[in-house]
Amino acid sequence: MKICLKALLVASIVLMAVIPGVSGSEISVAGGASSNSIRNDATEYTIAANLLANNTPAWNNNEEDNRFANQGFIATDDPLIIPSDYPNYTSWNMEVFSFLDNGTCPDTINPLLCRHARLNNINGLFEVVPGIYQVRGYDITTMSLIKGNTGWIVIDPMNSVETARAAMDLVNRTLGHYPVKAVIYSHPHVDHYQGVKGVITDEQAIAGDVEIIAPEGFMEHAVSENVYAGTAMQRRAMYMYGLPLPRDEKGLVDNGLGKYPAVGRASLIAPTIDINRTGQTLTIDGAKMEFQYNTNTEAPVEINIWFPELKALFMAENCVGTFHNILTLRGAQVRDPLSWAKFLDEARRLYGDKAEVVFTAHNWPRFGNDKVIELLENQRDMYKYINDQTLNLMNKGYTMDEISNMIVLPKSLQEYWYTHGFYGQIYMGVKATYQKYLGFYDANPINLKRLPPAEFARNITEYMGGADAVLQKLGKDYDAGQYELVASIAHYLVFADPTNMKARNMEAAALEQLGYQAESGPARNAYLVGAQELRSTKPVRGNTMISADVMSGMSSSQLLDYLAVRLNGTNADGENFKMNLIINDTADKALIQVKNSVLDFWLNESSMQANVTVYMPRKTLEQLALDPSVPPADMITEGDHFVFERFIGMLDVFDPGFNIVLP
Repeated sequence: MKICLKALLVASIVLMAVIPGVSGSEISVAGGASSNSIRNDATEYTIAANLLANNTPAWNNNEEDNRFANQGFIATDDPLIIPSDYPNYTSWNMEVFSFLDNGTCPDTINPLLCRHARLNNINGLFEVVPGIYQVRGYDITTMSLIKGNTGWIVIDPMNSVETARAAMDLVNRTLGHYPVKAVIYSHPHVDHYQGVKGVITDEQAIAGDVEIIAPEGFMEHAVSENVYAGTAMQRRAMYMYGLPLPRDEKGLVDNGLGKYPAVGRASLIAPTIDINRTGQTLTIDGAKMEFQYNTNTEAPVEINIWFPELKALFMAENCVGTFHNILTLRGAQVRDPLSWAKFLDEARRLYGDKAEVVFTAHNWPRFGNDKVIELLENQRDMYKYINDQTLNLMNKGYTMDEISNMIVLPKSLQEYWYTHGFYGQIYMGVKATYQKYLGFYDANPINLKRLPPAEFARNITEYMGGADAVLQKLGKDYDAGQYELVASIAHYLVFADPTNMKARNMEAAALEQLGYQAESGPARNAYLVGAQELRSTKPVRGNTMISADVMSGMSSSQLLDYLAVRLNGTNADGENFKMNLIINDTADKALIQVKNSVLDFWLNESSMQANVTVYMPRKTLEQLALDPSVPPADMITEGDHFVFERFIGMLDVFDPGFNIVLP
């Protein structure tokens, strides 16, 4: 989900007033006014679309998931509200989703998503099998615990220190106090490791009392996926996870994998044991584990775990209760559906015939060997179908947007709930697969180099006859239920003139109805956050989500790579200098050169011809990479200190509140 979303704590979560639904001709408000309190009802077209969504054969299997989601329940906190370590904030609140449990699905929620959201409301401590437990519904990620001879092995300690600590407190109160002997990070997505200091301390890891186990490449990918593009991911995550939305029937209801990523403190302790091959085994505190090492599946590196003595298979995030993302909406490197399918098949062949239960890092377990095999085989075929059929249609000359409207899963797969798109959607997976093989370009030369969006919008608006004429047509199309068309055309009016509140509210109303119809939680959130920002005249606020703990886990090379990302090429134009960087509380040093508006560096080198030599402790380098606007502390320079001052002035501080639905 997703580095520490501390920044999202400061997002304004305004509980909006509900007003009656209005027609297209009544949507707009006076130019310049804020309609942030406006939220429409579902229209007749949305109600009809949601009723049509019920036509899925998966309803025939409805009781199975309900039984599995409740099986093994032991205890929970009531009320389940976890305060943040930051004053006046709440890290986690399940009580706000109680509106989903009244037995009736509101018209403003896709009924399939509503059903899934109710299952994700089930929370607490569960026994999977004797010796394996899970805490679910305390964060978007499920924390699993394996009982050893004297203590616990914790798998995936959630997204925040606060929620992981609360989950561990529940375990200790209910099952007794035992030490944590090992922590396993199944993969380098932040919701699977950031809560680690809620279950252990740095001192325990340093003393060797706790092993930290992760797939080889964990630290590299944790940085590359979550830091280098971290500010952009954070801003996009606000849309994907719906954190600024109210928690009600017209706002955030679920994210498919769980409710939402907990907000709070982020932490990281570097791994002490790498898993780098399938078949690698470990015995920790008497618990025997065999690992399956995956690459290019749900994450760049990921480990599944077979517990032979317990006949239990942990599938990390490679098998969950929904169609997953081949390219997440927050942004990441595109995933490989063919590799994903092949590793699922390998898991089926290695462990499928032996496993009596499969449990994962999200949603709920599936019990019985037949259900283990069914899940592995059906999700294998789901991802392979997306890969193969996208390639099939690509080779027939169809473009990305055409293919994404053509492919649906075969009826034989549609009868299972875990092939539905409560997180990812088939059309999203198709577009991602097209991108993986062919990239952004559809071979039509008009799409080689396009005009900037605002410039194109101004011209197309003029070609269409001006904003007023277009708005009249949009009102009629809105009244006819043509919401995708209305949102697409109104978008041009907004980019041509972002002060046109009539156009903004028209687009917002159309996005809102699309959100109410969406089966995918993240898609719903994206539509509704877009509508919220279009209706508001207040700027989006935010802070950096990249924590000091993450900086401390980065190598000197990674920190300098991130400084190179921060270098403003325009401000550095014409510069040509070298700096010796000496990290005076470690053995690290580097020769840095700024030339051609590029920051190059060479570790363990220095030069007598450098313009300046800079001495600083490791923490100062980390702080410089985290926030260049903070004056460097405990720093000494030799030579031309103005060179270093100029260098600092070339480093950008990224704005996490940049525009998305506005130019």
